[in-house]
Amino acid sequence: MNPAEPGADATKEPHILQGTWWFPARRFLPGWGLPVRWQGWVVLAVYFALILGPAPFMHGRSPLYFLLYAFCLTMALGLVVAKKGEPLH
Repeated sequence: MNPAEPGADATKEPHILQGTWWFPARRFLPGWGLPVRWQGWVVLAVYFALILGPAPFMHGRSPLYFLLYAFCLTMALGLVVAKKGEPLH
């Protein structure tokens, strides 16, 4: 959303509104914050669905399988956030 467009929230930080990134950089800690665009929210929802979806089917298996699965998904999420997130300060 462009700050000049009607309906733009002037209380939001201008650097978030001007960029095309999905995840803003944190101000005081390294990393990124919650998504500011719908695409980022979709990525986060898919991540949680993929983490929680197979959990009931893991009953009786070694927790190592789930930990490996969750680790791979988290690395994939990290790559998406690093590519589509605001450059870190």
